[in-house]
Formats: sequence, structure tokens, C-alpha cells
Amino acid sequence: MAHVIPFDTLAFVKRLKDAGVPEVQAEAHAETMKMVQASQLEELVTRRDLKDMEAATKADILDLKRDIKELEYRMTIKLGTLIVAAVGLLFAALRYFPPTH
Repeated sequence: MAHVIPFDTLAFVKRLKDAGVPEVQAEAHAETMKMVQASQLEELVTRRDLKDMEAATKADILDLKRDIKELEYRMTIKLGTLIVAAVGLLFAALRYFPPTH
């Protein structure tokens, strides 16, 4: 829930008029200030937003750790397969091409 900061456009216009600003310009300034204030309030981050972002970040980190662990297992299996294949080829080569002394 965003905090609402009251902005008294009437008092703002009156103050500008008292300073010599024409009424049309003073009203335009007041509307502009009101729009700027509203857009800034939409961009404010609340503590709840930060907690939500923190929870999402922690969940993402856990997902990444799980993915890394899964990749580690897959790499281990592939390396083991390569070693078994290499040893098999070595034994086949030794069987069909025995070393000569």
C-alpha cells in the first residue's frame, strides 16, 4: 500500500498567484506537480516489496543450486562413460594388437 502525501493544489495556486504568476500558469504548475508526485509514489518501493524480492531471489538461488548439482551429476556420468569407453578401447586394442617384445 503506497503512502499518500497530501498536496493542496488550491494553496499552491494561490501562492503562485500571490507571487505574480498568472492564474492559468499557476494552475498548470499545480497539475504538473500533482502528476509528478503521483508518478513518484508509484515508483516507491515498500518494505513488503523488498521482502518479496528477497524471497524471490532466495528461491532463484535455490533453483540455481539445484541446477548446478544436476549438471554436476550429468558431467560425472558423462566422464565415467568416457573413461569406460576409453578403457574398453584400450583393452580391445591390446587384444587385437598385442605388444611385441
